[in-house]
Amino acid sequence: MDSGYWQSQFEDWLRHHHQEQDAAHDIFHFRRVWATAQTLGENGPVDWLVVLAACYFHDIVSLAKNHPQRHRSSILAAAETRRIFLRDFPDFPAEKLAGICHAIEAHSFSANIAPATPEAKIVQDADRLEALGAIGLARVFAVSGALGVALFDADDPFADRRPLNDKQFALDHFQTKLLKLPLTMQTERGKYLAQRNADFLVSYMAKLSAELKGDYETQDQAVIQTFATASVTPVAET
Repeated sequence: MDSGYWQSQFEDWLRHHHQEQDAAHDIFHFRRVWATAQTLGENGPVDWLVVLAACYFHDIVSLAKNHPQRHRSSILAAAETRRIFLRDFPDFPAEKLAGICHAIEAHSFSANIAPATPEAKIVQDADRLEALGAIGLARVFAVSGALGVALFDADDPFADRRPLNDKQFALDHFQTKLLKLPLTMQTERGKYLAQRNADFLVSYMAKLSAELKGDYETQDQAVIQTFATASVTPVAET
């Protein structure tokens, strides 16, 4: 049974059993993460069936951003995946479950579990790439809107004179986490793609800054200079 067979089985199961919480964690997200994961393989053996399963079930439990147990989402998702596979996929190779569960646990920022296998590194990178670029931009504002978070602070949109607070302003999430993602990537291809897509977010910020000043033609070059050259350090999800 090849990956195509199991992908079909997983999607059929998800359509019938998975309660989609939001557009950022639906079956289309799982499908995109799997598509991205397939571009991240490097030299050395990779168990693509492990990657496939982890991509499709990594968010089978996904607690809301404002849930007090948010940091345990991936651990709960791994445990639930094990139960699902043992119960509903009896023909799936049971020896692969440990690798799948590790990849699921390690994909999360807040769980703070380092990926120890090539499969876990690929899944982590593929999921984090979805948080960047055009899809990531859409997700930030979709999730923030659902949580009742303001788009930005109209008086200080880039937090020049106040502490960052992405629980209050969606735009702050760019600085608190998204622009720091390139430093957390595990694969060489992932690092390259993450930086390119972080640059896209900086470009968006520069366009937004210009528009807030009444300029709908250009970008604010000061914003590009500030955030394209800013020194960043890895960050944990909150």
